[in-house]
Amino acid sequence: MKKIISFLMAAVLMAAAPAFSEEAAPETRQADFAGGCFWCLEPLFDKIPGVISTTPGYEGGSVVNPTYEQVSKGLTGHAETVRVVYDPSKVSYEKLLDAYWHEIDPTTLNKQFVDEGTQYRTIIFYRDEGQKKLAEESKAALEKSNVYGGKPIVTEIIPAADFYPAEEHHQDYYKKNDIQYHFYRMGSGRDSYLKSVWGKEKKSE
Repeated sequence: MKKIISFLMAAVLMAAAPAFSEEAAPETRQADFAGGCFWCLEPLFDKIPGVISTTPGYEGGSVVNPTYEQVSKGLTGHAETVRVVYDPSKVSYEKLLDAYWHEIDPTTLNKQFVDEGTQYRTIIFYRDEGQKKLAEESKAALEKSNVYGGKPIVTEIIPAADFYPAEEHHQDYYKKNDIQYHFYRMGSGRDSYLKSVWGKEKKSE
């Protein structure tokens, strides 16, 4: 009898509980961008509606589980990268590409502003043929616009590789270390360069 009562109570509780469906969760996709110091690239994507999360890390190298110290010496082949998880129903990959181009200098090889080395090279890591096509089209359009005065765009467009999240203190660095971040960003020359290229269209972080 006790078993029957327990079974009936469980059935009632299940019927009363709210129904959760996997279909109710938003569809998410990933996009990986390398564009110099990941401290500066992360806030760019965080402020875009439809972006769910951003993770600074290391991608495109040959060493498993590299540390910041290893990557910063330029010996692992990795580039400082930000992985963006987004809801494609709220923000398109094209929008992310446009934001990315407006945040970097794609004409410098193995260098972004004050930071030099292969770890600071600019890369779009595509995850499927659709992303590859859109990335190549956006790059071609940017070259055609002549916004860089004829300088060639050296940003790579290559397949996504193993991604290793950076150490915890690098995650949301601009939030945890507001003063240090803004001091670094101001001294890096990033904003002055972007303003010289994009004018009033580009605002400082």
